[in-house]
Amino acid sequence: MSATAAPSAQDSLAMMLRVLKLPTVNRHAEEVALKAEHEGWSFGQYLRHLVALELEERRRGRIERNQRASGLPGEKTLGMLDRKRLSSSVAKVLPTLCEGGFVERGENVLLFGLPGRGKTHVACAIGHELVRRGRRVLFTATYALVQRLLGAKRELRLEKELGELDGYDAVILDDIGYVQQSRDEMEVLFTFLAERYERKSVLITSNLVFSEWNRIFKDPMTTAAVIDRLIHHAVILEMTGGSLRAEKAERTAKEARTTTTTTTGATTTTAATTTTPGATTTTAPAGVQGEAEVGEM
Repeated sequence: MSATAAPSAQDSLAMMLRVLKLPTVNRHAEEVALKAEHEGWSFGQYLRHLVALELEERRRGRIERNQRASGLPGEKTLGMLDRKRLSSSVAKVLPTLCEGGFVERGENVLLFGLPGRGKTHVACAIGHELVRRGRRVLFTATYALVQRLLGAKRELRLEKELGELDGYDAVILDDIGYVQQSRDEMEVLFTFLAERYERKSVLITSNLVFSEWNRIFKDPMTTAAVIDRLIHHAVILEMTGGSLRAEKAERTAKEARTTTTTTTGATTTTAATTTTPGATTTTAPAGVQGEAEVGEM
């Protein structure tokens, strides 16, 4: 009975690297070894290079997973943002916010403005940049988060749900002004904001100024408590200017009118041809100067 051949050193190394969950090291070990031998690297340099490749691959993978889990609209990035439309104060502070220092300090970003002023795009652009820097971000409509928390409360797992949300470095609550809440909904939103106070960041977009937030939280005491917690450590951005959506609709309507005018003004003329024995006569359409030609057969 023949003995089973022992695995080669290379196969044994590959197996151990899989067990250790080091796929990048396993994939590049031989290639980097040849480079190290050619360039005269020490063993320490060789090992350090492999470990750096593994860490970089894990970083990229983590960013991709966080991007997918963030819920951020793919088109609302910093690169797609028309910065010329921003006020000077917003344009000045935006690069600093994108660096993410406010997240480390547990500060908030509050964006106010009428509909169509770009509040959501600016908040999402910041969110995308935070993800690129390794942060976990969640983008959600405020009403959707409220319903998520309310469902968890009914199922007696609100604490667990808040714990999961606590794993995000920043949560973007879009359109808080559109939420007209019952008392239960108001309470879970207040609980969420209170849990993150001075620890984790929230970015909130609103078309209602603070003096109108009693329409959201109903109770004056609760409204005051929410505002107090949010603005204690916060950057407030006022989004001014015209409505992006209204201007886009106006451009579309203008283009449609131009197209209609062009189509209506265009005319097509076709010459009439009459065939008679011995000759073919082509009659010029009305309005065209010159004589009709008669060709003999």
